[in-house]
Amino acid sequence: ADSSSVTIINRFWNETGNYFNYESDGYDETFHYWPQAHAMDVLIDAYIRTHDAKYKDCFDKWYAGINSKNGGSYWNNFYDDMEWIALTMIRLYEVTDEAKYLDTAKQLWNWIKEGWNEEYCNGGIAWNHGDVWSKNACSNGPAGLIACRLYQIEKVEEYKEWAIKIYQWEREHLFNPATGAVYDNIDGRTDNLNTLTLSYNQGTFLGTAHELFKITGEASYLKDARKAAYFGISDGSMIDAGNNLLRDEGNGDGGLFKGIFIRYFVKLILDDNLEPIYQKKFITFFNNNADILWRKGVNKSDLLY
Repeated sequence: ADSSSVTIINRFWNETGNYFNYESDGYDETFHYWPQAHAMDVLIDAYIRTHDAKYKDCFDKWYAGINSKNGGSYWNNFYDDMEWIALTMIRLYEVTDEAKYLDTAKQLWNWIKEGWNEEYCNGGIAWNHGDVWSKNACSNGPAGLIACRLYQIEKVEEYKEWAIKIYQWEREHLFNPATGAVYDNIDGRTDNLNTLTLSYNQGTFLGTAHELFKITGEASYLKDARKAAYFGISDGSMIDAGNNLLRDEGNGDGGLFKGIFIRYFVKLILDDNLEPIYQKKFITFFNNNADILWRKGVNKSDLLY
């Protein structure tokens, strides 16, 4: 883990622009907005694990760098993209106690809330500012997580109300309670439901359900989280059944999806309230994926995956 964390700085960090390059070794220095959050999350994880200042040294630089590369603002046309930056800002606040990170997360949240409209599908946060009829799991799952996390920090009831409202909308429109599947989106113009399932959406839905369980103590949320997690590790649409691995979801954005699922999957595994039979299944699946990744998916000479 330490070697991998050092590698992401050595091979992806742009010293001039203070952001993460799209490819290693500067082959592509293009600034892509939403992956920045996930790269920084790796450094936050490493700092929490090691307390090594070399990770913390990137925090302020990144905060200023992505603002500059994004045209002097954290605003983005896609609500889900802003949601990821907001979640990372919250984590930066939690590890540094610096108000600017929380203030920026709240600024982003105020923009994100504007994505909620009831003209289409009786609610839900749109995918982007232009397609207000497209209500997606990718724009509602992370939004629910933000509201939960802000409530846990500030204990303002409005955040909890938003979290429950967003979650209930996604559960009603995109979740299959019989199987645990989280469907990708619904087109508000036609009410056409796109039943594509992705690890990203399973992860953020189970993550929000789990956070709401911790906030409210209501067992139904934990049950939903467990169902979404189980679907994610067992259904033929989600895994390569031949080796019990999370399936390939492609290059580009899809290359990040499994990491999102695993982050919230692990948080659920670590909750002692999860039934032991599921905890055991989930740990077995996780260990198998991690072991095969390490043995077969890594260039050991330079720790690139």
